[in-house]
Parts: sequence; C-alpha cells; structure tokens
Amino acid sequence: MHWHCLPFAELGVQRLYDLLALRSEVFVVEQQCVFLDIDGLDRHTWHLLGEADDGQLQAYARLIPPGLKGDDALIGRVVTAPAARGSGAGRDLMTEALAHCLQLWPQHGITLHAQAHLERFYAGFGFQPVGPTYIEDDIPHIEMRRPQGDKT
Repeated sequence: MHWHCLPFAELGVQRLYDLLALRSEVFVVEQQCVFLDIDGLDRHTWHLLGEADDGQLQAYARLIPPGLKGDDALIGRVVTAPAARGSGAGRDLMTEALAHCLQLWPQHGITLHAQAHLERFYAGFGFQPVGPTYIEDDIPHIEMRRPQGDKT
C-alpha cells in the first residue's frame, strides 16, 4: 500500500473523485445511509489515501485540524474498500492516520466518532469513550478520544 496525506488543494481531480466514490460506495450504498457527505469540510482538511500498486484507492480517512470541529484534531470518514477488508488495511489506515495527526498537530488530542461496533478496534489504538452511545444516521456511534501526546 502506498500512502499519501494531502491537503485538499493537492488532491487532484482523480484522487478527489476516487475518495468521494469510495465514501459513497460504503457509507451511502453499503450502509444504506442517506446523508450529505460533502459537508463543506473537505477543503479545510488533510486527506489520507492508501492506494494499491495499481493506483486503486483501498483505504481513506479525513484528518480535520484542531479548531475546525472542536479543540482536538479529528479523524473522520474512516473507510476501507470492500475488496481490501481482511487484509489489515484498516489497521494500517489507523496507524497512518495517527502518525500524521501527531506530526501535524502534536500539541492536541485526537477525537473520532466511531460506529459503536468498532469501539474495541479503536480502543486498540488508545482511544477511550468520552460519552454514551448515540444514534447518527440510524447507526449507533460513540465519541472516543486519545489524549494529547499519547504515543500508544
């Protein structure tokens, strides 16, 4: 897997198309969740893309800077392509996302809004629940946080 962490202005048309297509394939079609994916934040965030040798997008996450949606950095839109599941791509994606957040915003904690069934997965990366489970787009979620400077 080849990793690229790019601000919006450096994505290019093809990468932008690929990431929007993957997000739509999984979040809208597979999870049957009708929501406004293009929410105005993409142009202000960093985009982490994991591409296979043939250039196909296999994994993606959006890294939101502190101050845009809260005091912490935020990891969102975490997704792996159906064809890449079971390969470790999700773990690799989170490892890369954390490394980039720590590099970009070392003085800040990191928050994510996890689908509740993935709480244990994210706990393995040092995230802890910071509130009760809630429903977003008909899917149970839980807010999780990793403190500033946590290298686990």
